Formats: sequence, C-alpha cells, structure tokens
Amino acid sequence: MQAYYANRITNLSESITIAISTLARELKAQGKDILSFSAGEPDFDTPQVIKDAAIKAIQEGFTKYTATAGIPELLSAISEKLARENHLNYSTKEIIVNSGAKHSLFNVFQALIDVDDEVIIPSPYWVTYPELVAFSKGKNVFIETSQENNFKITKEQLKAAITPKTKMLVLTTPSNPTGMVYPKQELEAIGEVLKNTNIWVLSDEIYEKLVYDGKFTSAGSISGDMLERTITINGLSKAAAMTGWRMGYLASKDQKLCKLIDGLQSQSLSNINSITQKAAIAGLNGSADKDIENMRTAFKERRDFAHQKMNAIEGLNVIKPDGAFYLFVNCSSITKDSMQFCKDLLEQQGVAVVPGIGFGMEGYFRFSFATDLQSIEKGIQRIARFVTKN
Repeated sequence: MQAYYANRITNLSESITIAISTLARELKAQGKDILSFSAGEPDFDTPQVIKDAAIKAIQEGFTKYTATAGIPELLSAISEKLARENHLNYSTKEIIVNSGAKHSLFNVFQALIDVDDEVIIPSPYWVTYPELVAFSKGKNVFIETSQENNFKITKEQLKAAITPKTKMLVLTTPSNPTGMVYPKQELEAIGEVLKNTNIWVLSDEIYEKLVYDGKFTSAGSISGDMLERTITINGLSKAAAMTGWRMGYLASKDQKLCKLIDGLQSQSLSNINSITQKAAIAGLNGSADKDIENMRTAFKERRDFAHQKMNAIEGLNVIKPDGAFYLFVNCSSITKDSMQFCKDLLEQQGVAVVPGIGFGMEGYFRFSFATDLQSIEKGIQRIARFVTKN
C-alpha cells in the first residue's frame, strides 16, 4: 500500500545529541575505541535511598494506576521542595508529574502554543525546544547571544524581539549547552521587560542542583508578577542521576492550565509509572541531599580540570560554565562547520562530541564532562592531536 504520514511527524527532526550518542555506541559495539562526551547524562548511580524506596514500593505491591497528575505524597513532596529550596509557592493542584522534563515541555507547548504563536528562544538552545514549538505549529523567534555576553540575552534584546504575536519566552538556567546561569539581577531585568504583557515564561531548571559558582535563583521567585506568568519545569534526571526513571514535573499558578494539561496527559500517557513516583519522594525530601552534593562536588572538579585542559589547546577556547556539566567550546578559528568538525573528530580520533549547529550556533561543539577524570583527560588529549593535525 502507499503510506501517507502526517506532516507534523515527518517534519520532526531527530535529536542530534541522541543521534551522536547512538552512532558512538554503534561504533563501540563494532570494537572501535570510542570515547563519548555527547550524552547529557550523569555517570553516577542513582542514590541508594531512592533505589530502596523503589524496592519497598515493589515489595508492597504499589503497581497499579495512579492519578494522572501524580500520587498525593509526591505532589506534596514537590510542593514542599519548591517552597523550601526555590521560594516558590505552589499548591498540589498547581503541579503535574510527567515522564521526564522533556514530556513536561511537550505538554506545555501543546497546551499553550497555537498556529503562528511566537516563542522567543535564546540561542544557543537545547535542541528540543524549537522542534516542540514547530510541532505545536508555533513560530520560533531566536535571540542570538554571544560568548562575550556569556551566552545570555539582555533586556534590550528581549524588548526588540517582542511582537504582538509573542506568546512565550523560554529560559534555561543553568543552560544546556553553555552551562551559564542567570543571576537574580538579570532575571529581575527580564521580569521588568515582561511586566504588563501576556507573555508566559517557561523556566527550565533541570540543572538547578549543578551550580558551581554563584547562587541559583528560580525565575518565578523574582516577583509576584513573574510567579504568575512562569511555568517552572524540573525533575530528578540530572540532580539525582535518575535519567532512566523518567520523572519530571511542571508547576504553574494557572490552575486551568494544569487542568488542561492533566486532561491531555490522561488521553496520552496517563500516570507515570507508580514505582518511580514512590522513589522520587526520597529524591525530593532531603534524603538524598548528601549524595546529590557529592555528585555536584565531583562535577565541579571535572569542570575545572576540563576547562583548563581544553583552553590549553591552541585554536580552541571556552568560558568556564557556572553550572550543568558541559563545555561549549569555540572552534571557529579552525572551522565554522561544526558538523564536519565533529564527524572528522569521531572518525579520526574516536571522540564523540555534539556539533554546535544542533544548538543553533555554528563554530562550537558541546563537550560533556559527565564522566570520569581519566576519560576526560584522554579525550581532550585526542582532541588536541586532532586539532594539531588538522
């Protein structure tokens, strides 16, 4: 038969980070010596206290359907965590638990973005944002940042980008791929620009626990006005090394929005798996804080090491990230074709990194330091050989 597919699905691009990671695994399976620095995933194991909570849930037979938005105990744990750590006041009716923060984002875009609604996204950006906007039939409006300005937008840039069709601003702090963090004063400046508008703020805070310099501030905590317009996205994938557990959540003061998203989720995913919900409580209530801090400390050591070694390579330069676990390396003095650079690097030296074009900025590549120091040193040595040779 002749197959016809929906335009919305055929126009959707595969995540470039997943594509690179998959290729690296395939080459490794073929017996090639591959070092991959492409995945956005902690190399640490999930804290034992979280695993114990999951085991207990299984042993007690907690294996049935739950409420779509999440079990009451988990919603309460999220509400208390947001109040305690982020100074955000959300009731349990203003929180929805999703299958990972990516799923939270999908639900938000589906619920809010209509045809030709404009969504402002600072560039470089996480690869999924523009794809989800396009899938929702919205229009991406990119604000290009610069290394000189630490890859962050200014209030002047934001003012210039706003039009009558602007529906949402996407903020990621700490950022993927740059690791930059918006401090309180910069968020306040953004909040001032948005006053007296109907523009939503989608604040992706999935890397909040991985901040090495300065203090993390949630966008919604800046003012009452920002709290009303901000949808907070978070989860435990990065902070508690729970990527495979698939637990994320969104919080919004707009209870109608939450109800609409709950309805959408009830017709698609239903609830996230029950075992993960029980386990996640231990990741939110402070039980795993010591493990999370140990991971943060190790990541900071790796960041400092990788930053120093990468900057020692002639032809490359990178600013030190405030958070997350990535270096966004400038290779523009060698080539602005980041895809070709990364392909050649993988073929010639067996090192997998992600081209900057996937994040909307040429002349850069993303290097994940979410691996051990020995591998980081070996990988950077190979990158140095590649740059010298080419």
